[in-house]
Amino acid sequence: MKLRKLSNFFLGLPSFVWLVVFYAIPIILVLIIAFKPVDSYGGLAEGWTLETIKNLKNPSYPDIIWRTFWQGVVATFVCIVIAVPVSYQLCRLTAKWKNLFLLLIIVPFWTNFLIRIFAWKIFLQSNGIFHRLLEWCGILEPTTNLLYNEWAVLTVMIYTYIPFAVLPIYAVAEKFDFSLLDAAKDLGASSFYAFRSVFLPGISKGIATAVMVVLIPAFGAYLIPSLVGGPTSELLGDKIAQSVFTNRNLPYASALSAMLMLAVFLPMVALYWIKKVQDSKAKHKNE
Repeated sequence: MKLRKLSNFFLGLPSFVWLVVFYAIPIILVLIIAFKPVDSYGGLAEGWTLETIKNLKNPSYPDIIWRTFWQGVVATFVCIVIAVPVSYQLCRLTAKWKNLFLLLIIVPFWTNFLIRIFAWKIFLQSNGIFHRLLEWCGILEPTTNLLYNEWAVLTVMIYTYIPFAVLPIYAVAEKFDFSLLDAAKDLGASSFYAFRSVFLPGISKGIATAVMVVLIPAFGAYLIPSLVGGPTSELLGDKIAQSVFTNRNLPYASALSAMLMLAVFLPMVALYWIKKVQDSKAKHKNE
């Protein structure tokens, strides 16, 4: 038993060191910098201060925080809604077609992220093919602008993060026993009911992973709103980037980053606690 524990310890040690060095320590540094004063050159001055935290009371921030929240949640929801049936269909394909479609999902990663965003910018611009097609169909007026608004940002975010939702869900769905769906149908369940009550709970871990993988970068997005959004489409990530690259105020950027981390971390803790309470109640009920 001791030998097994020791072997498990050494097997998990590299991952633990990786998490500490590249995740825990940077997060602690960000929190520390948030309480440091800034000097006239944009660096960190001596001492400690709470002024940076107090200066977060910007009247425009409630709108920016709300916009960051709803766009991140909607983008994540749409990505999951698309990724679940796509993953289901992928698992039902033969190996030949499965590999082809997986390749098509991964292909966008072969192109630089900035190039993909600029491609969308060209696609949505007023003299672009898509805009002209919608004009010809009578859907859009010539003066309507598809760029530099919240919906352009949301569209590009969904396009960007769909592969991040498909891959973790597919990884779990591939191990799912699809004979359970046939058994449910034999017992009288409809296809949709079997899908909802058997398949979705069976891939719940993949869905939870996909939600986190999409939601976290969606909350921190700044390149997409910077390029296809406008002044009214700023997200919290834009303000962090401005504080780092334009204003040269690292403590302020760290304070905003800490606020964003709490916005992601606290719901995760709450969901974990709720699930733990539910599991505890279910265990006591079974006993």
